[in-house]
Amino acid sequence: MKVTKSNFLYQISFLPNLFPVNCFLVEEENGLTLIDTALSFSADKIISVSNEIGKKITNIVLTHAHGDHIGSLDRLKSMMPEVVVSISKRDAKLLKGDVTLEPNEPNLPIKGGVPKNIQTTPDRYLQEGDTIGSLLAIETPGHTPGSMSFLDQRTNAVIAGDAFTLRGGIAISGQLNLLFPFPAWATWSKEEAINSARKISQLKPSLLAVGHGSMLNNPQEAIEHALNKGES
Repeated sequence: MKVTKSNFLYQISFLPNLFPVNCFLVEEENGLTLIDTALSFSADKIISVSNEIGKKITNIVLTHAHGDHIGSLDRLKSMMPEVVVSISKRDAKLLKGDVTLEPNEPNLPIKGGVPKNIQTTPDRYLQEGDTIGSLLAIETPGHTPGSMSFLDQRTNAVIAGDAFTLRGGIAISGQLNLLFPFPAWATWSKEEAINSARKISQLKPSLLAVGHGSMLNNPQEAIEHALNKGES
């Protein structure tokens, strides 16, 4: 495990040298918001980082419902039953193992590690414009139909789940990166992912934090490069 801090954001990276899987703690005045829950064995280590910070986790928000992002959700909820769990209403279906498409969605199979036995029921369904502390929820479908990103309104940092990958260079979800191809293989709609990447670009983030790879400061040029490559 490796912990990296940037302003109010703590990246917790599991298996950082092999198959990096990140989750994030966002520090607020009166607590912490956990973005994603990483792998099944991650709960105790996430709690230990929150203890080192000296604040309790009050919210868990999920960027999407793939197994490497919700792996320790049930364990954390059992340890902290008062914590508020939030996910998009669309990906709440995936959280229950339901991979059927909505009538207005592209007829493409939902891919990736969709869970089968999650017991936690979300407390809140997120949509565009909702806030969780300092975080603004942004709908960024593509990797999954209900993927979301979160903008820290204090710093303009964006935590984008798998909308991008940064392991082995930047890539839009669905854009094959030979050095780390797994998120591309698990992407539902590359076209939707490109639209969402463009949406993130318009926010001009000060920092880009994602599920796989190190945080990137001043990412605008890299994002534009990924967009040019993805759209070509």
